[in-house]
Amino acid sequence: MAIDLDEDTLQFIRAHRVGRLATVARDNKPSVIPICYVFDGERVYSSIDEKPKSVAPEQLKRVRNISANSAVALVVDDYAEDWNELRYVLLVGLASIILPGDEDDEHRKAVQQLRNKYVQYRDMEIDKRPIIRILVTGIKQWAPKKKGDDDAKED
Repeated sequence: MAIDLDEDTLQFIRAHRVGRLATVARDNKPSVIPICYVFDGERVYSSIDEKPKSVAPEQLKRVRNISANSAVALVVDDYAEDWNELRYVLLVGLASIILPGDEDDEHRKAVQQLRNKYVQYRDMEIDKRPIIRILVTGIKQWAPKKKGDDDAKED
């Protein structure tokens, strides 16, 4: 499912280094965590990387939540003390976990995109680790009204 995005919004999402991923547990408790990600215009990818974790990758809350409920949201935003500079993009979609070897070509492409964006991943073995894939099904965004605009930019 292709999402209709204008070039400005696409660049806003791609240029940001971190987003906030919201997932929901089996018991309906929400969880939000900052993630590094790439966006290809249709799918978001985020590696379960080698930063120290207290549990195995498959036991991470975000992974367990996605296994229980694939509906997720990712917020990419700008905050500034000048509220005329505020902006956010909310991507909603269906998440899954892809493993090396399962969907190898997609996994390999996601790894390459992540390594291109984040130099830190070039020294990590993310090619051997799970990747979160989010198929984006909807988008909402907001920015304050600029002079000459009829409405604030909100979808």
